Amino acid sequence: MADFAHLWLFFIVVFGVIALPGLDMAFVLASALRGGNGAGLAAVGGIVLGGAAHIVMGVLGVAAILAVWPPLFNAVLLAGAVYIGWIGWTLLRARAGVALPVAGRAPRGRSVFLQGMLTCLLNPKAYVFMLAIFPQFLRPERGHLWTQATALGLITAFTQAAVYGTVAVGAVRAHGWLAANPRAGLAAARAVGAVLMAAALLTVLKGWS
Repeated sequence: MADFAHLWLFFIVVFGVIALPGLDMAFVLASALRGGNGAGLAAVGGIVLGGAAHIVMGVLGVAAILAVWPPLFNAVLLAGAVYIGWIGWTLLRARAGVALPVAGRAPRGRSVFLQGMLTCLLNPKAYVFMLAIFPQFLRPERGHLWTQATALGLITAFTQAAVYGTVAVGAVRAHGWLAANPRAGLAAARAVGAVLMAAALLTVLKGWS
């Protein structure tokens, strides 16, 4: 019973962190708006895989090393901010709305998948989570650490898939209305770009504050 409550508490915490709008969610939204269901779900898959990598790094103590060596942590913050800021800039410069691309021009699933994984790996919120929250749910008295990490990783992966998958599908369903309203579609694309750039700027400011 105690172990079940332990896992349930972890789920509540993880759900709150993932549901809070951030770089990963913005990337899923942008990918779905530009490439449809395939691109949106590919982005989700990449982010889930990136989340699994964070779990492994957390157990190995990479997050702790970043905390001990602040310049490296700041480098990660800057890299993530620049990458997301670049995506936002491309959307801000868009001359067309977010209607589905024609065949042959849609982003490739593999490319979006890798970008999603990179976005997650460079997301500083994930490192903060691994430093401040994740270690609290790894208890030696509860058994092997890797077994515990696997259970926590599965909870994280399913939560990411559910939340970000919903965002991707919801974005795609808005395509019909956006296609019929080109100005609104263009405004939506630029709004997402502005959010990405603002998130990148906030990441830099908080990272060096």
